[in-house]
Amino acid sequence: MTPKTSRDSDTLEEMQKILSDLQTHQIELKMQNDELRRIHAELEVSQRRYFDLFDLAPVGYVNIDGNGVILDANLAFACLLGSHRKELEAQPLSRFIFPADQDNYYLFRKQLLETKTPKALDLRMNRKDLTTVWANMNANITQKLDGTEIFHITLTDISQRKQAEKEREELQAQLHQARKMEAIGRLAGGVAHDFNNNLGIILGHADFALNKMDQTHPLHTNILQILQVAQRSADLTGQLLAFARKQPFVPEVLNLNETIGGMLKMLRRLIGENIILDWVVETDLGLVKADPSQIAQILTNLCVNAKDAITNVGKITIHAENVNSPKSKGVEIQDLTPGDYVLLTISDNGSGMSQETLDNIFEPFFTTKGVEKGAGLGLSTVYGVVKQNNGSIDVRSEPGKGTTFRIYLPRFFGAPESVQVQAGIAPTQQGTETILVVEDEPSLLDVLKAMLENAGYRVLTAQTPDEALLITRKWRGDIHILITDVIMPNMNGLELAEKLQALFPKMKQLFMSGYTADIITQQGKLNAGLEFIQKPFSAKKIVAKVKEILSK
Repeated sequence: MTPKTSRDSDTLEEMQKILSDLQTHQIELKMQNDELRRIHAELEVSQRRYFDLFDLAPVGYVNIDGNGVILDANLAFACLLGSHRKELEAQPLSRFIFPADQDNYYLFRKQLLETKTPKALDLRMNRKDLTTVWANMNANITQKLDGTEIFHITLTDISQRKQAEKEREELQAQLHQARKMEAIGRLAGGVAHDFNNNLGIILGHADFALNKMDQTHPLHTNILQILQVAQRSADLTGQLLAFARKQPFVPEVLNLNETIGGMLKMLRRLIGENIILDWVVETDLGLVKADPSQIAQILTNLCVNAKDAITNVGKITIHAENVNSPKSKGVEIQDLTPGDYVLLTISDNGSGMSQETLDNIFEPFFTTKGVEKGAGLGLSTVYGVVKQNNGSIDVRSEPGKGTTFRIYLPRFFGAPESVQVQAGIAPTQQGTETILVVEDEPSLLDVLKAMLENAGYRVLTAQTPDEALLITRKWRGDIHILITDVIMPNMNGLELAEKLQALFPKMKQLFMSGYTADIITQQGKLNAGLEFIQKPFSAKKIVAKVKEILSK
């Protein structure tokens, strides 16, 4: 046996070291493999978590490339558009954006590329069912290793918020409109009081002059013109007051079929033979409680407007029917409270109106007609009358497609009221009773005194309530009727009447005014049992009213 040399020992040691290093390396490899497996497992968990978050996120998430093409999208985005994810892949995002908002979207992308800072935008998106949805788009941009850019976009459904904003804007617009109408109403009332007094003086003196003048007199035509213009001015003021809901009205229980039927002949004369007036009669029509003269105002104004919108030949249709609000006949009216209504519809096949015109049609003095065709108070009058009767009005129109007005009047469920007809006194019969007239405008007081004295009455006059009280305390006879202005300094007409009634229990009362200021009315409705005459009036009208009251 050959003995081991030192060289053999060195070799053995080297082999043992190599073996040890190999074992160490294997251990290190095993540890590295274990670490890799652990990292791989964590990566898988992280990827699953990412895709879970991506798919199950409550907001839409979509990635697009630099050309705007969708790379991937989550379930929330697909649900937002009512589509499947496969239908979205490789499609340009712009395809799903509402056409009117496309320019905003492209500008949004351009600014994002330029600034490289996150941005947000509200826009509408097209759904698969052809509806639209409002979305808030938030986006940022990242760059891949190859230099290409990816847009990361989240989209949140904000349709409810947009609807709330729209409703708030509409409410603010309605509030602004209501405040504007209220201001105009106050202005109308203030002007009407003094203006109607002046018109009363003009009408009274012109009437006196005309009655004393033969028709062959050279000034007869001039005086007649004064009367006619003054009466037209009085009608204009009346329209303004009707719009402002400051004109007293006396409601009656009406069947609109009967009211419309009684007006057809007059309406056909107004619109002319070249226009067909079609009345659609509805059976079992509900009742309404309204002033017949106000219903006549509505029908007259709307039919005349329809006539003016028709060139040559055409058709106007009137229809009244029972409906329930707030949504009926496919039309939703925001300011209409739930309940039963009678819907009065007046439609025509005329020229129609633009949206700009529709936005202004109820404004007083707004008109698209020439100056010679009116003052622009017709539709504002209709608006005021409808609102005064707790109703609502809606208008739909398009250029070239005609116009439809829908007027909702609250349905009345009580029994029809019986109408008592008073025999009255023949107009030619002279009066003999004593009348106390209280009016703070001296010139008008003189005119009223002359009007009533010409009819045979004994007339006491006073310019103030205090003067009226002083006169009556000294008066030893009867006072059969008090005629008093409603609005006077220190004491209004109603307060004066109450004081005088204690002295003359059988005394009857007649209130007059160009503007009642809610003293003898509640929301425009004349208080029960009160008699009222609107200024200005003619001698014939005031005398007839006095005779009617005294005959009761």
